[in-house]
Amino acid sequence: MTTHDLRTHYGRFLRGDRVLLTGHSHQAWPDCARDATLAAFDDAALHVDDKWSLAFEAADAVRAAVARRLGAAPARVALAQNTHELVTRFLSALPFARRRHVVTTGGEFHTIHRQLRRLGEEGVAVTFVDPLPADTLAERLLAALRDDSAAVLASAVLFETATRVPDLDALTAGARARGAEVVLDAYHAFNVAPFDASDFPGAFVVGGGYKYAQWGEGSCFMVVPDGCTLRPVYTGWFADFAHLAERRTDAPVTYGARLADRFAGSTYDPVSHYRARAVDRFFDSMGLDVATLRATSLRQTSRILAALGDHDVATPREPERRAGFIAVRVTNAAAVVDSLRAEGVFVDARGDLVRLGPAPYLTDDEIDRGVVSFLRAARRP
Repeated sequence: MTTHDLRTHYGRFLRGDRVLLTGHSHQAWPDCARDATLAAFDDAALHVDDKWSLAFEAADAVRAAVARRLGAAPARVALAQNTHELVTRFLSALPFARRRHVVTTGGEFHTIHRQLRRLGEEGVAVTFVDPLPADTLAERLLAALRDDSAAVLASAVLFETATRVPDLDALTAGARARGAEVVLDAYHAFNVAPFDASDFPGAFVVGGGYKYAQWGEGSCFMVVPDGCTLRPVYTGWFADFAHLAERRTDAPVTYGARLADRFAGSTYDPVSHYRARAVDRFFDSMGLDVATLRATSLRQTSRILAALGDHDVATPREPERRAGFIAVRVTNAAAVVDSLRAEGVFVDARGDLVRLGPAPYLTDDEIDRGVVSFLRAARRP
């Protein structure tokens, strides 16, 4: 399969007047995603409220896709519209009455960072560990744990720089040995960098298809560890769907038989799962497995790095240490993003870092054009 062959399936997104270096945020959707969106509408029009059996089929297909690409059983995959819903449900299950401490990094995405700061305002002790240097981050997170630590939450890939965090297996084992739960944010690893949930027994793994999977919004997931007995306080009626018709009693709230059911929510928009299922099938038909996507990403990010030369790059240059994009430090990041957008080159910024994200459908010429435009914009006062 050539890049040209792949590009023919993205007729709605790809145009000659722009370059989408947004592979780390919003990748283009293949045309089958539009077809799937219309199919969800048609199913609703035909079946009305009976559409839910078809919607659940789509959801099960998404669970299977996540499981296949992350090395987990489908029954362990909980789904939600966003990772915040899943993380908050997890936090609601922690024993804060007797364990009032949480450890995380200062480099987590807003989903975790903002929520934990707010918990801190309510009396939960939160330790924020400096994410740099990443090579020692897992060790320093483990050292920050206390006897009253309820959980540690950390990213597999830092969202600002695409730096892969090593030794998370040791962090997971060490934290679990001390009675603390573990959440690993694999959003910036899913479908672009090696990450196998089976390497982290006992950990919760969260992520989504918005970025490197091309699934769009609303298709997020959490892999629940084997043997989990946590009982979320923030619980939706889908968490025990099979027993909804039973007579209500004063017995304790129960959860479904499937391991991930206890982290289920409530009524959701099933269009996202129709879309995700269609795109995953498209990826399979095009041979876009994780190994192929990783090889393509490394080749493209290496090309960007070579073109940047000695510019102040925050992303590791070593292939094994980086994930799916390149972050470059500039003094006028917001102005650079605006300038590039005027030229039809789409990038984004986090603080003083401009992020350049390739994707498998981009040509080398497009990547080169985008980097040349970036270098020109970055030199402007």
